[in-house]
Amino acid sequence: MGQDLQKEVASRKTFAIISHPDAGKTTITEQLLLFGGAIRSAGTVKGKKSGKFATSDWMEIEKQRGISVTSSVMQFDYEGSRINILDTPGHSDFSEDTYRTLMAVDSAVMVIDSAKGIEAQTLKLFKVCRMRGIPIFTFINKMDRQGKTPLELLAELEEVLGIESYPMNWPIGMGKELGGLYDRYHRQVEQYRVDGDERFLPLGEDGDLAEPHAIQNSSYYEQALEEIMLLDEAGNDFSEQKIADGELTPVFFGSALTNFGVETFLKTYVNFAPAPQPRTSNEGEIDPYMNKFSGFIFKIQANMNPAHRDRIAFVRICSGEFDRGMAVNLTRTGKSIKLSNSTQFMADDRETVNTAVAGDIIGLYDTGNYQIGDTITDLNKSLQYEKLPQFTPELFMKVSAKNVMKQKHFHKGVEQLVQEGAIQLFKTWRMDDYIIGAVGQLQFEVFEHRMNNEYNSEIRMEPIGSKIARWIKEEDVDEKLSTQRSMLVKDRFDKPLFLFENEFALNWFHDKNPDIELTSLL
Repeated sequence: MGQDLQKEVASRKTFAIISHPDAGKTTITEQLLLFGGAIRSAGTVKGKKSGKFATSDWMEIEKQRGISVTSSVMQFDYEGSRINILDTPGHSDFSEDTYRTLMAVDSAVMVIDSAKGIEAQTLKLFKVCRMRGIPIFTFINKMDRQGKTPLELLAELEEVLGIESYPMNWPIGMGKELGGLYDRYHRQVEQYRVDGDERFLPLGEDGDLAEPHAIQNSSYYEQALEEIMLLDEAGNDFSEQKIADGELTPVFFGSALTNFGVETFLKTYVNFAPAPQPRTSNEGEIDPYMNKFSGFIFKIQANMNPAHRDRIAFVRICSGEFDRGMAVNLTRTGKSIKLSNSTQFMADDRETVNTAVAGDIIGLYDTGNYQIGDTITDLNKSLQYEKLPQFTPELFMKVSAKNVMKQKHFHKGVEQLVQEGAIQLFKTWRMDDYIIGAVGQLQFEVFEHRMNNEYNSEIRMEPIGSKIARWIKEEDVDEKLSTQRSMLVKDRFDKPLFLFENEFALNWFHDKNPDIELTSLL
């Protein structure tokens, strides 16, 4: 690899932002884009009345509800680094999309609400990061409101998540009394609601301000100094190696809504976040700096541009360089594909991309060639990156078109939305009636909304409740085993499975048919 290309790869910082819903994840994304010069003003997710919506929430239902239900991809340059941000859905009903997104990043930023601390979805996503050894940077948000004390929040991080923490800065007061941040890393105090050069006050060698200032008269400043002394004596040591190994999380306090502490976080993140890392494949670890191009598809999204009814396959480039028009091999089919239509993202704003390197996320216009988990490469025809997670659905609905004259729209919509991976399609064994399965209820609402708005297909949905899905081998299929409590169906690849009414029905079936092997996805 040439020196220029090596430098380009090393400058990439690709991360996902993870959190519980409403912790401020999308708001912090907006502020980061602002500092990167990618947008002129940050929209607020709550701004329905003003008509301002978050740049990263492009889907109509996201704007209506003020939540993220898909992973957005955004890119910008900052101080010599090319940043790729993946803003993930916080809602647990969309955790599968988030899990797959975490397979495409090299680090994660965990946003925590200072009043609520560690919440259920944060814990779930954190565990995935730990499992994959992804370095985690923590931003404790909403310090402009009253919340838990900083020491409480640190203790919670270490006890609940089981990870060491090192506060890079420390709040001086909170809520209405928030006066600033004591920045341990940059050796300065950043004042709250003060602009220009006066915002930063340098620290002396003794840890106090280098020059006298009115903020020193505040009892909150005194308290912050005492707590900093405690952290210096009894807290964890700073370790770049532990950060890289995902064993220690640098902690930043701030307020995304008032844009306080966000830029300091970004500057520090760029210093310590990893460049593109090697990826696991069936042929061992693939070095991002090797010449040959390879990547995998971690997400497919239909109708990002409703006017054109397009489909975009999101590719994480794992090695080498992408050049528009290059021919690559699609490992799953063995076919050669020319990559002519490619794009890079700023939420729903896109531009054609001619070149990209390992660490970048690009979009390929898809006419039905790709599936989630596909590997594309000019490295080796048999190369396959590790399998992406797919969850076994728990909730099921029978679905049909209200208007029989619009069956074409109905079938096209179902087929495309199923390929995105949020819902799964099943068919009744004999009649091929459609049943859709999902991990959470909200996915059905999004499915119905998008069928109506994007495919002009009104649908009829009939709940059949929660079921336990278990696949069987084709040679074990016996229609006589299909009952109301154990319904025999097939998935979209025509593989047979049973939908069991509950745990009792599953155990009863297993006891009666011990020779039939039952398997789940995850």
